[in-house]
Amino acid sequence: MTATRFTHTAGAGAGVLPDASWAVFFLGGFYLARDWRWALALLLVAAVAADGLAIGYYGISNYCATLAYWFMAPAYSVLWLGGAWLRRRYRRTAADLARLLVSFAVSVTLCFAITHSAFYWLGGRVEHPSLGEWGSVFLQWYPHFVAATGLYVAVATSVHIALTPRSLTAAQPAHRDART
Repeated sequence: MTATRFTHTAGAGAGVLPDASWAVFFLGGFYLARDWRWALALLLVAAVAADGLAIGYYGISNYCATLAYWFMAPAYSVLWLGGAWLRRRYRRTAADLARLLVSFAVSVTLCFAITHSAFYWLGGRVEHPSLGEWGSVFLQWYPHFVAATGLYVAVATSVHIALTPRSLTAAQPAHRDART
């Protein structure tokens, strides 16, 4: 997360990897759901520390450092909850991919709605905010954040599938009745 955080809006076309933060929080919710008390807090602190380093020492613009910045905590928590929701329903079956798509779509959309809305309405960067412009900017940036996050989640999903047995039921022999 920290290595890619210095390029919030960059993409592969810019010669750098896009920010992996959203994927890290989503995947953290899946893989670290039981340890949420320390893991979620640690990731939030790491994100803030990375931003502080980027702005303070590496000359990255502080354009996004507004009152709205504090809405990242609930937005990232939504991503975490999306991953945790998926983990609770994970059965190692093909249906998990459908659950992944639903969880991913809902949590990324809510995260983007929180961060975008907070920045647009509370960030103080838009001189005359309007609902129409908010929607236009939402539609402009939403695909970028979904694609960047989706790239990382797709790679992680592929690795997970490759390293995990196909299903719990397929790995176990058929149950025999003790009376036979």
